[in-house]
Amino acid sequence: MRTFRHVHTSAGLALVLALAVAGCGREEAGGSAPLPDPVGSWAVESLTTGGRTLHAPDSARLEFGQNQAKGNYGCNGFTAVVAFAGPSAVTVTPGASTTMACADMEFETAFAKLFQGKLTIDRGPDRLTLKTADGSTIAMTSAPAASDAPLTTTRWSVESLVSGTTSASLPAEAAGKAQFTIAPDLAVSGNLGCNRFSAKATVEGSTVTFGPLTSTRMACEGPVGEVERALTDLFGSGPLTSGIEGRTLTLTAADGKGLTAKAAPAAQ
Repeated sequence: MRTFRHVHTSAGLALVLALAVAGCGREEAGGSAPLPDPVGSWAVESLTTGGRTLHAPDSARLEFGQNQAKGNYGCNGFTAVVAFAGPSAVTVTPGASTTMACADMEFETAFAKLFQGKLTIDRGPDRLTLKTADGSTIAMTSAPAASDAPLTTTRWSVESLVSGTTSASLPAEAAGKAQFTIAPDLAVSGNLGCNRFSAKATVEGSTVTFGPLTSTRMACEGPVGEVERALTDLFGSGPLTSGIEGRTLTLTAADGKGLTAKAAPAAQ
């Protein structure tokens, strides 16, 4: 004869609930991490295109907004208009970019070519991969928020001269030589590409005004002389609007002329 045990209804319900909770805990513990939202800052790791992998320079990055993107190809900056189709696809319309001559132009050119048109998005924990229709990829990882270099105590190395929307890199003869530092007391010292100079600055909010420049008097001809004259005119043109993003400084005059400079280690 088969014997049936009677289980009290409330006790049975409690048992079922306890097992369900335990099961959910195991599922949650073993579940995968949430996938990242494409909107945010990303550090570019590499490109794959034409059967080759191109490794990115440290400065290559991409920042997605809801409707716009901006970033750096590794040397030149760029903007774009973006339209997301959910989290798995985006259409990119290139915007403006700087046009400096850079050391790794192969990577720059490939990045610019891939980051346009309709791209599919593969997401993984702390990773994002953009894929073109032909299977080329842009691989990225989450980029930590970079703190801005301070205006003072930083040695700024001038990389390009700006006129409106046009940016031109410094000629090789002046590259790395045109630089300046603003001390905590706002005393400015540096090199115009040929002659050393000093001045006193005034800082009000995002505006920097350089006082009269005192410089050495070497004769500077050719491209170096042209850079020196351009920087002398810029520093003497009155209030300059300053902007710092990460390790990049821009100084812009009212007529649209200006410079971009990169931060080097703090001056001793």
